[in-house]
Amino acid sequence: MKNTVNKWFVAEVVCAPEATEAVESAFNVLDALGTEIDSLRKAKGGPLCVSGYFETAPELGDVRSAVEESLGIYGFDTDLVISIAIKDVEQTDWLAEWKKHWKATEIGRFVIAPPWEDVAEGGRFVIRIEPNMAFGTGTHETTKLCVRKIDELYRPEQSILDVGTGTGILAIAAAKLGGKRILACDTDLDSVAIARENAVLNGVADAIEYFDGSIDDTTPIFDFVCANLTIDVILPILDLLLAKAGQSLLMSGILAEQKGLIADALAERGIANYTVHADGEWISVLVSIN
Repeated sequence: MKNTVNKWFVAEVVCAPEATEAVESAFNVLDALGTEIDSLRKAKGGPLCVSGYFETAPELGDVRSAVEESLGIYGFDTDLVISIAIKDVEQTDWLAEWKKHWKATEIGRFVIAPPWEDVAEGGRFVIRIEPNMAFGTGTHETTKLCVRKIDELYRPEQSILDVGTGTGILAIAAAKLGGKRILACDTDLDSVAIARENAVLNGVADAIEYFDGSIDDTTPIFDFVCANLTIDVILPILDLLLAKAGQSLLMSGILAEQKGLIADALAERGIANYTVHADGEWISVLVSIN
């Protein structure tokens, strides 16, 4: 049932501290409008409450399934979750506070900021993003890893393919650097719609082409291919990603403990020319083609 103007719904997951990121990822899959971790005045190492805010009430079973699946991806057991509950809240209880806590994120020459925050450009590239999804605000390590590599390596004369574009940050970053041949795709239809809106917000809509779905054999070859996904999504399409990358393939969404999985997969294909970079628990893998 559609909520009233002044009421929103919150899914609260109480879990061990190490599981909070996995829970936030689950809320992202469920299209939460925002997430919050209540860590104030909590004992070190004690349970934390991760909240996901929704316009319509999610089903408890759907939340539980998404959390369990995300925990599995992160390599955690479900016993790290203590409780899951669905509640309704007044809009003003969370929206204004949440906005206050999301600040601009600096990544190399880029600054990723919400539309409401004043940012002095000072020769930097400012990317404005509407915070519709947890992984789409530029604060996640995987996004930072990819933006850094685009900042360092991407040249505007190169064509670039962004597989799993999410809120569109990587494609927008390439466009901000002057790229003109940019294709972005995602299997989540809502993500593609949000990415298009963010491209318009940043004045680069004419530089980026979008499509719903994933790559296949008919997808053209691009100089630079980005795939900020997860290891369980990357491995089945690794051959396609390699085939469509003319010069560079940048992959992320891979936990550091999963490094062996991607290393083995590349070794099986006779690929040794790659570099690994880390940020917290996450890594990116940059493969140089030929």
